[in-house]
Amino acid sequence: MKKFFAILLTGVFTLGLAACGGSEPAADADGITLKVGASPTPHAEILAVAAEELAAQGITLDIIEFTDYVQPNLALDGGDLDANYFQHLPYLEGFNESDGTDLVSIGTIHYEPMGIYAAGEIDLASVPEGAKVGIPVDPTNGGRALLLLEANGLIKLNPEAGIAATKLDVVENPLNLEIVDMEAAQLAKSLGDLDLAVINGNYALLNGLSIEEALAIETADSLAAETYGNIVAVKAGNENAPGLAELVEVLKGEAVATFINETYAGSVATTK
Repeated sequence: MKKFFAILLTGVFTLGLAACGGSEPAADADGITLKVGASPTPHAEILAVAAEELAAQGITLDIIEFTDYVQPNLALDGGDLDANYFQHLPYLEGFNESDGTDLVSIGTIHYEPMGIYAAGEIDLASVPEGAKVGIPVDPTNGGRALLLLEANGLIKLNPEAGIAATKLDVVENPLNLEIVDMEAAQLAKSLGDLDLAVINGNYALLNGLSIEEALAIETADSLAAETYGNIVAVKAGNENAPGLAELVEVLKGEAVATFINETYAGSVATTK
């Protein structure tokens, strides 16, 4: 079984320490326990709200936090989790292809607008020649970041590239920007070494960046908004395991939507 590094969410409701083999959620006399991996912000926070409603249905969430985009999929594929909640579908599909996993979505829950953030007093009208711009290294989020840079006039891409765009698809770069690929989790932490960074919503939140601080964000009618909703994923074949339908229903329900709208002020948006 593949190893993973995780931090247990403080205050999570748990019914026991029985290991989950991945085929079915753990169960005892009182109900079902689901082990769900999540990024700390906002996913684990949202799951904590869902846990309160699920408890009334005899379902307990054991929420396990991960601070990267790789380990939660390896843990799910290895059977250490019943589900995870941290990624969008293009990332999942790319991960399956590159890592040989067989993971599937069972529901889209929310959307996190990606934003362009600056170090210092830079704005989009005063980006200096040769500015260093950080984007996520993973292909799906990297293409998304490049599309946002293009939408704000900083570069022009090959129009055939779409969400799969890479730096090789930049056909116009009037400011000679130095585009630097970095792990998505490190972009906000490295902002002091960059002029600009295109940061995923969850990592912006985790590092204290509000959506109001962004120089630009993905618009609600953008290709990215239509494509990058965050999903609940499971291992293929486990889609109908006990408790998972209830988990998705609660995550898409009114209590969670209210929490998202009141807590994240536009940095996280519910999906239809």
